[in-house]
Amino acid sequence: MSNTYQIYLISDSTGETLDRIFTAIKAQFKNIKYKVHTYSFTRTDNQISKILSEAGKETNVIILYSIVDSNLAKYLANTSSEKKIPCFGILGDLILSFSKLLNQKASHEPSGQYALNDEYYKRIEAIQFTMNHDDGNFVKEIKKSDVILLGVSRTSKTPTSIYLANKGFKTSNIPLINENSIPQILKDNPKISCVIGLSAEPERLVDIRKNRMNSLKETENKSYIDLNEIKKEVKNAKNAFKKYKWPTIDVTRKSVEETAASIIKIYEIYKKND
Repeated sequence: MSNTYQIYLISDSTGETLDRIFTAIKAQFKNIKYKVHTYSFTRTDNQISKILSEAGKETNVIILYSIVDSNLAKYLANTSSEKKIPCFGILGDLILSFSKLLNQKASHEPSGQYALNDEYYKRIEAIQFTMNHDDGNFVKEIKKSDVILLGVSRTSKTPTSIYLANKGFKTSNIPLINENSIPQILKDNPKISCVIGLSAEPERLVDIRKNRMNSLKETENKSYIDLNEIKKEVKNAKNAFKKYKWPTIDVTRKSVEETAASIIKIYEIYKKND
């Protein structure tokens, strides 16, 4: 018998939510082999039947599904049960529970999270703003930012900014070489927005910068990867963050998602005290 589990991810929308949930589940179980079969925009009994027909030919099948149409979800669950295939819905009980708590019937519309509503347009605006204000650009407009990130080179400023933008936060990021790199508008008004410093261990920055230089085939800028120079950069940045009383996050062992989650918490505190 094969030790590889056949994971069927069945969604009535893009499948993005389901994929993320399975990724989180998978991380909890080591040394297990998976083969993932993804089926997006599954919205008819006929589509379900074809998928289950294929699944029936496999062994070690597990089905995860995200389908908001209750009748279609029941059809999938019942047919899977008949074929003795483990089948788990990730939305059904949650939607039902929320419906009871909110005393409102759910719309059961696939892709409801992608509706072109105010939240959607706010997110698009935030992405455009963030792309325009990357790497210290358009500093004069910085007061329009929800979040301003500062940090020395390779402290994940840009990817974190883009992630926050996708959450609807207009984010500016500014590279720090020394205190003179800080825009005067921030020095004059350090609380003009939610300003956060990003830092990392110098040894880790050396490795990241070396990889960056190798990818660019750059060999001239030796100080960029010099450990002592980087230690000075990091120390000066930390001193500046302390001077202007900006909260600091060490990103050395943090993913972009973890860093962004910490930033959002700081932002919420900032808005509460604003």
